[in-house]
Amino acid sequence: MDDDLAPLVVLRPGDLACEHQQVTPTYPDRDLTLEWLRAKRRHVERVFDGLTEEQARRPVLPSAWAPLAVVRHLALDVERWWFSRVLAGDDVWLPVGREGWTLDEPTTVEAELAAYRAECARSDEVVLATSPDAAPRWTDDGRVPHDDAREILLHVLVETATHAGHLDAARELIDGHQRLVLD
Repeated sequence: MDDDLAPLVVLRPGDLACEHQQVTPTYPDRDLTLEWLRAKRRHVERVFDGLTEEQARRPVLPSAWAPLAVVRHLALDVERWWFSRVLAGDDVWLPVGREGWTLDEPTTVEAELAAYRAECARSDEVVLATSPDAAPRWTDDGRVPHDDAREILLHVLVETATHAGHLDAARELIDGHQRLVLD
Protein backbone atom coordinates (compact mmCIF):
# COMPACT_ATOMS: atom_id res chain seq x y z
CA MET A 1 0.00 0.00 0.00
CA ASP A 2 1.23 3.50 -0.88
CA ASP A 3 2.22 5.43 2.26
CA ASP A 4 0.54 8.61 0.91
CA LEU A 5 -2.92 7.06 0.72
CA ALA A 6 -5.12 6.50 3.73
CA PRO A 7 -7.07 3.25 3.90
CA LEU A 8 -10.67 3.47 2.70
CA VAL A 9 -13.18 3.68 5.55
CA VAL A 10 -16.81 2.81 4.92
CA LEU A 11 -19.30 4.59 7.19
CA ARG A 12 -22.80 3.37 7.88
CA PRO A 13 -25.74 5.34 9.32
CA GLY A 14 -25.24 5.75 13.04
CA ASP A 15 -21.43 5.69 12.80
CA LEU A 16 -21.14 9.49 13.11
CA ALA A 17 -21.91 11.19 16.38
CA CYS A 18 -22.96 14.38 14.60
CA GLU A 19 -25.66 12.66 12.58
CA HIS A 20 -28.41 13.93 14.89
CA GLN A 21 -26.96 17.38 15.53
CA GLN A 22 -28.55 20.33 13.85
CA VAL A 23 -26.17 22.13 11.53
CA THR A 24 -26.46 25.91 11.42
CA PRO A 25 -26.40 27.08 7.81
CA THR A 26 -23.96 29.80 6.83
CA TYR A 27 -24.70 32.64 4.45
CA PRO A 28 -21.46 34.30 3.32
CA ASP A 29 -23.27 36.85 1.13
CA ARG A 30 -25.52 37.89 4.02
CA ASP A 31 -22.61 38.07 6.43
CA LEU A 32 -20.54 40.20 4.05
CA THR A 33 -23.46 42.56 3.38
CA LEU A 34 -24.10 42.86 7.11
CA GLU A 35 -20.43 43.77 7.69
CA TRP A 36 -20.73 46.53 5.07
CA LEU A 37 -23.88 47.80 6.78
CA ARG A 38 -22.07 47.83 10.13
CA ALA A 39 -19.25 49.87 8.54
CA LYS A 40 -21.78 52.44 7.24
CA ARG A 41 -23.42 52.62 10.66
CA ARG A 42 -20.01 53.41 12.19
CA HIS A 43 -19.54 56.04 9.48
CA VAL A 44 -22.82 57.68 10.57
CA GLU A 45 -21.71 57.73 14.21
CA ARG A 46 -18.24 59.15 13.43
CA VAL A 47 -19.79 62.18 11.72
CA PHE A 48 -20.72 63.40 15.22
CA ASP A 49 -17.20 63.18 16.66
CA GLY A 50 -16.30 66.70 17.74
CA LEU A 51 -19.69 68.29 17.02
CA THR A 52 -21.42 70.27 19.75
CA GLU A 53 -25.04 69.64 20.66
CA GLU A 54 -25.99 72.88 18.91
CA GLN A 55 -24.11 71.94 15.73
CA ALA A 56 -25.71 68.49 15.65
CA ARG A 57 -29.17 70.13 15.76
CA ARG A 58 -28.44 72.84 13.19
CA PRO A 59 -30.10 72.41 9.79
CA VAL A 60 -27.68 73.44 7.02
CA LEU A 61 -29.45 72.30 3.85
CA PRO A 62 -32.60 73.71 2.23
CA SER A 63 -34.55 70.59 3.24
CA ALA A 64 -34.10 71.80 6.85
CA TRP A 65 -33.18 68.48 8.43
CA ALA A 66 -30.63 68.52 11.23
CA PRO A 67 -27.81 65.96 11.28
CA LEU A 68 -29.07 64.53 14.56
CA ALA A 69 -32.54 64.09 13.02
CA VAL A 70 -30.96 61.86 10.36
CA VAL A 71 -29.79 59.52 13.12
CA ARG A 72 -33.33 59.37 14.51
CA HIS A 73 -34.68 58.70 11.00
CA LEU A 74 -32.15 55.89 10.50
CA ALA A 75 -33.07 54.35 13.86
CA LEU A 76 -36.84 54.48 13.47
CA ASP A 77 -37.76 54.78 9.79
CA VAL A 78 -34.98 52.52 8.52
CA GLU A 79 -33.67 50.01 11.09
CA ARG A 80 -36.88 49.58 13.09
CA TRP A 81 -39.19 49.71 10.07
CA TRP A 82 -37.33 47.35 7.75
CA PHE A 83 -35.93 44.81 10.21
CA SER A 84 -38.20 44.76 13.26
CA ARG A 85 -41.51 45.53 11.54
CA VAL A 86 -41.23 44.28 7.97
CA LEU A 87 -38.75 41.40 8.21
CA ALA A 88 -39.50 40.10 11.73
CA GLY A 89 -43.16 41.12 11.81
CA ASP A 90 -42.82 42.67 15.28
CA ASP A 91 -45.63 44.92 16.48
CA VAL A 92 -43.46 47.94 17.30
CA TRP A 93 -44.21 51.64 17.59
CA LEU A 94 -43.37 53.45 14.38
CA PRO A 95 -43.30 57.16 13.64
CA VAL A 96 -46.01 58.63 11.45
CA GLY A 97 -45.21 61.09 8.69
CA ARG A 98 -42.22 63.24 9.60
CA GLU A 99 -42.07 62.11 13.25
CA GLY A 100 -38.98 60.04 12.44
CA TRP A 101 -37.22 63.28 11.47
CA THR A 102 -38.38 65.23 14.54
CA LEU A 103 -36.17 65.43 17.60
CA ASP A 104 -37.76 65.07 21.02
CA GLU A 105 -37.05 67.74 23.60
CA PRO A 106 -34.87 67.28 25.48
CA THR A 107 -32.52 64.90 23.71
CA THR A 108 -28.78 64.73 23.22
CA VAL A 109 -26.38 63.43 20.64
CA GLU A 110 -25.47 60.58 22.98
CA ALA A 111 -29.13 59.68 23.61
CA GLU A 112 -29.94 59.57 19.88
CA LEU A 113 -26.77 57.59 19.08
CA ALA A 114 -27.59 55.15 21.92
CA ALA A 115 -31.11 54.67 20.51
CA TYR A 116 -29.62 54.12 17.04
CA ARG A 117 -27.15 51.54 18.41
CA ALA A 118 -29.99 49.70 20.17
CA GLU A 119 -32.05 49.54 16.97
CA CYS A 120 -28.99 48.35 15.04
CA ALA A 121 -28.34 45.61 17.60
CA ARG A 122 -31.96 44.43 17.31
CA SER A 123 -31.68 44.59 13.51
CA ASP A 124 -28.56 42.42 13.56
CA GLU A 125 -30.38 39.85 15.71
CA VAL A 126 -33.22 39.72 13.19
CA VAL A 127 -30.89 39.45 10.20
CA LEU A 128 -28.78 36.70 11.76
CA ALA A 129 -31.87 34.70 12.77
CA THR A 130 -33.44 34.93 9.32
CA SER A 131 -32.60 33.07 6.14
CA PRO A 132 -31.68 35.49 3.34
CA ASP A 133 -34.43 33.83 1.27
CA ALA A 134 -37.14 34.44 3.89
CA ALA A 135 -40.07 36.56 2.79
CA PRO A 136 -41.06 39.61 4.85
CA ARG A 137 -43.42 38.67 7.69
CA TRP A 138 -45.33 41.95 7.44
CA THR A 139 -46.17 43.28 4.01
CA ASP A 140 -48.88 45.92 4.55
CA ASP A 141 -51.22 44.10 2.17
CA GLY A 142 -48.40 43.09 -0.16
CA ARG A 143 -47.02 46.58 -0.74
CA VAL A 144 -43.45 45.97 0.45
CA PRO A 145 -41.18 46.37 -2.59
CA HIS A 146 -38.77 43.61 -1.55
CA ASP A 147 -39.25 39.87 -1.89
CA ASP A 148 -36.85 38.57 0.74
CA ALA A 149 -34.46 39.33 3.60
CA ARG A 150 -31.52 39.66 1.20
CA GLU A 151 -33.22 42.52 -0.68
CA ILE A 152 -34.22 44.23 2.58
CA LEU A 153 -30.65 44.06 3.87
CA LEU A 154 -29.34 45.56 0.62
CA HIS A 155 -31.98 48.30 0.76
CA VAL A 156 -30.95 49.28 4.30
CA LEU A 157 -27.26 49.22 3.34
CA VAL A 158 -27.90 51.59 0.41
CA GLU A 159 -30.12 53.91 2.45
CA THR A 160 -27.63 54.05 5.32
CA ALA A 161 -24.71 54.74 2.96
CA THR A 162 -26.74 57.46 1.23
CA HIS A 163 -27.53 59.19 4.52
CA ALA A 164 -23.90 58.83 5.63
CA GLY A 165 -22.98 60.85 2.55
CA HIS A 166 -25.64 63.44 3.40
CA LEU A 167 -24.18 63.69 6.89
CA ASP A 168 -20.66 64.16 5.47
CA ALA A 169 -21.91 67.09 3.38
CA ALA A 170 -23.74 68.60 6.35
CA ARG A 171 -20.67 68.21 8.57
CA GLU A 172 -18.50 70.01 6.00
CA LEU A 173 -21.01 72.87 5.87
CA ILE A 174 -21.13 73.09 9.68
CA ASP A 175 -17.41 73.23 10.49
CA GLY A 176 -15.42 72.48 7.35
CA HIS A 177 -14.50 68.96 8.49
CA GLN A 178 -13.90 66.59 5.59
CA ARG A 179 -13.79 62.84 6.08
CA LEU A 180 -11.63 60.73 3.85
CA VAL A 181 -13.84 57.77 3.08
CA LEU A 182 -11.95 54.51 2.83
CA ASP A 183 -14.68 52.09 3.90
